[in-house]
Amino acid sequence: MNRRFFLLVIIIAGVSHAFAQQPDPAILTLSRIYSSKEFVSQTLGPVRWLGDAGGYTRLEPSATVKEGQDIVRYDVATGRREVLVAADRFIPKGSSTPLAIENYYWSSNKTLLLVYTNSQRVWRQNTRGDYWILNLSSGSLTRLGGDAKPSTMMFAKFSPDGTRVGYVRENNLYVESLADNRITRLTDDGSRTIINGTFDWVYEEELDLRDGWRWSPDGNHIAYWQLDAAGVRDFTLINNTDSLYPKIIPVQYPKAGEQNSASRIGIVGAGGGATRWLEVPGDPRNHYIARMDWAASSDEVALQQLNRLQNTNLVMLGDIRTGAVKTILTEKDDAWVDVDSDLEWLDGGKRFLWMSERDGWRHAYSVARDGTSIKLITTGAFDLTNIESVDESGGWLYYRASPENATQRYLYRAALDGSGKQERLTPASQPGTHTYNISPGAKFAFDTYSAFGKPPQTDLVSLPGHATLRTMVANAAVIENVSKLKRGPREFFRVDIGGGIELDGWMIKPPDFDPSKKYPVLFHVYGEPAGQTVLDSWGSTNYLWHVMLSQQGYIVMSVDNRGTPAPRGRKWRKVVYRQIGVLASQEQAAAAKAIIDRWKFVDAARIGIWGWSGGGSMTLNMMFRHPEIYKTGMSVAPVSNQRYYDTIYQERYMGLPQQNAEDYKRGSPITFADKLQGSLLLVHGTGDDNVHYQNTEALINALVAANKPFTLMSYPNRTHSISEGPNTTRHLFELLTRYLHENLPAGPR
Repeated sequence: MNRRFFLLVIIIAGVSHAFAQQPDPAILTLSRIYSSKEFVSQTLGPVRWLGDAGGYTRLEPSATVKEGQDIVRYDVATGRREVLVAADRFIPKGSSTPLAIENYYWSSNKTLLLVYTNSQRVWRQNTRGDYWILNLSSGSLTRLGGDAKPSTMMFAKFSPDGTRVGYVRENNLYVESLADNRITRLTDDGSRTIINGTFDWVYEEELDLRDGWRWSPDGNHIAYWQLDAAGVRDFTLINNTDSLYPKIIPVQYPKAGEQNSASRIGIVGAGGGATRWLEVPGDPRNHYIARMDWAASSDEVALQQLNRLQNTNLVMLGDIRTGAVKTILTEKDDAWVDVDSDLEWLDGGKRFLWMSERDGWRHAYSVARDGTSIKLITTGAFDLTNIESVDESGGWLYYRASPENATQRYLYRAALDGSGKQERLTPASQPGTHTYNISPGAKFAFDTYSAFGKPPQTDLVSLPGHATLRTMVANAAVIENVSKLKRGPREFFRVDIGGGIELDGWMIKPPDFDPSKKYPVLFHVYGEPAGQTVLDSWGSTNYLWHVMLSQQGYIVMSVDNRGTPAPRGRKWRKVVYRQIGVLASQEQAAAAKAIIDRWKFVDAARIGIWGWSGGGSMTLNMMFRHPEIYKTGMSVAPVSNQRYYDTIYQERYMGLPQQNAEDYKRGSPITFADKLQGSLLLVHGTGDDNVHYQNTEALINALVAANKPFTLMSYPNRTHSISEGPNTTRHLFELLTRYLHENLPAGPR
């Protein structure tokens, strides 16, 4: 063979092989979803509105300092860009590397910058780290905390006048003077069981409380939570993988029916001294102080107290000098009450904004400071999902809602005095889900929106007209990559399960869908009061995995039963009280049967289901309670026995197990484990501090006793997210995909 021709053949073969190795942009693989950055959406990051919202600042990569970040100011009207704080100003003395800025905060006069960095995770979020002060005038960059150990400081905040910073360190409160870095210790009893200014596991997880202290408006006092966790039993996690011998990790975790931490509110002078404790009535271990802040003055603190059953919420005002407390509003419900966000004060502190379901829908009210008058602001048969902003000078309340479609979210406004009709501001041309960061004065907003199968985009818009001024985060590459995917029909639907009840659902069909053939169906389920799965929003990697399965010949569906937090009225959400696991199972099964009857392309012999956490529990319920429907189930990190979960969550929806043990038994999937017939995969992280591995171990015992075959995958020392360690997420979804193919054959018949 001619040598030149031989080399040409080799080159052509090599090029052909290279082309053959290029992934098809239309076809999804697990590698593309979980091991590449093709579909990773960018976010706006921490932005700060400035002054009257004529401008804002944001973090951007530096063009001159490697791994550095500039704080850049933008003019809202013109878009003019100015580097306000260059990255080289964040390089500590003696170092060549700039701080990795995770968040930043301006002092009131904008001359000082508080920088948060070097963070570590506390349960769910990275709330422990280091704080630095950058003096913009002198250029000095100083680490706060004196000789504090790295990554031990929490929730640092400027005093109102910007001369001091307060923070929590190792369960004690401190104030540091910025003039001389003198540190004043405000509490000295912090320990593993006495927790000042922050919270234990269950308060953080179920009441969304992390930052547990507040400056008074005049800067003279600090109000803070103190939790006494003595008597709360430890749940012991065992780390077998990080050392030669096991490491024991005790977590204060009150399981349903067990003893809680005691909580109280203290007021201490910002310069030190004795704490004045508010005289809040009731047993502190059988009540929760769910919210607290200053009551539009430096003399009174407002707090919300829940009883143990969480069906009564008392709004109280506490006098910081006498400790006396008075109740100004009582919110009750036959099921449970949802905790309102921190109170928004109106009319110079004479009234406050309140959300309630007292008329059957979640609406906004204006309440007098003494509770003598309660005025409805929003009216009609619809729910607010959350309040976005209050423009008191303009007389407007801005909120999100979706009266016609519970799967979507849009921006509305209504007059604060309750007059007139609600006004939708989000354009009809942008269907899906919108979230907002509204400027002071409500003239502008950052609008982040997405839809089912459409990655998020963030725009700067003017209000109330909602005109787009500029796109802040386009995510153009991700949107393009998604648009190239081979995707079948996608649709939202409602399924009638009888009794006048229609449930929301979505469906992803295979790209080459043929309605004359029958396809296997995989249901994605959650079903608990903590979340919806049927949302017209970007579903990130879950959505992509579902699309990948559809490309392989599956129909993927999801249905939200009653009891999930859809904006469909109080009755819709709270009908599930003391029926967790029971009613949802009935309605999921009824929906599956109705879907099989409705669409002939659904193969009744190939129905599968999967879910995580509460969805893992629901997967077990469906496999055990309705084995005639579901042939394959994949349950990730499930609660198998409701007694094993925590006080605040489980008791909110089920009451106390001491009073209704039968409801707990009837609602727990482990009770029905002996009814399993199909193929079941159990997946759990042994280091799960949320839903303990105990749940899966107990279920294993029940299945073994009933002589039921199943498959188990334990991920050593992984938490509830099963994401720690290299390649973990991809490995998990490789497992789920493989198990599905082996037990629920793909493709039409």
